[in-house]
Amino acid sequence: MTQNIATPDQIVRFWLDEVGAQGWYTRSDTLDQTIRDRFMATWEQAATLTPDWTGTAEGTLAALILTDQFPRNMFREDPRAFATDALACAIADAAIANGFDLQIQPPARQFFYLPFEHSEDLADQDRAVALFAEFMPGENVHHAELHRDTIARFGRFPWRNAALGRDPTPAEMHVMQAGGYGALVSGKLSLADLE
Repeated sequence: MTQNIATPDQIVRFWLDEVGAQGWYTRSDTLDQTIRDRFMATWEQAATLTPDWTGTAEGTLAALILTDQFPRNMFREDPRAFATDALACAIADAAIANGFDLQIQPPARQFFYLPFEHSEDLADQDRAVALFAEFMPGENVHHAELHRDTIARFGRFPWRNAALGRDPTPAEMHVMQAGGYGALVSGKLSLADLE
């Protein structure tokens, strides 16, 4: 069966209305398969489709969901999960310069800032923390700080090592054995403990 190419509105409605905030960060094999079934063909053409979408705030939101959120669901434990990260960062950078992020209300506004939080570049991480602190204060700032502090400590995310075929350092192995990102969020593990 050939998939149809999704429109920006279909992507936004699916992610905001069908999935909703309660499903954005909950691992679900069913949701992952639904995203593959409905949006894989669109993601495969993201580089050619998204330039036509980014003239509006809502179109840009769809482009960011497609390039930054969907691959993380479609390709868990696979390097393709990060294949469109650079494109997502470029889209987010242009969107913020145009003020599109401020035209989208929270909680959806976070998708303009998450590409920087997902980056393994420290400057992008600092930007994510600053954007969340200014425009979406609250729990998101804590997550942005944890991501930034992880990149400051390791220069990369240890929880991506297996998918990307990277050899972990002993400290990274300790983080993963303790529970990875979840251990940092819960406070079970502190990056300061690894010094």
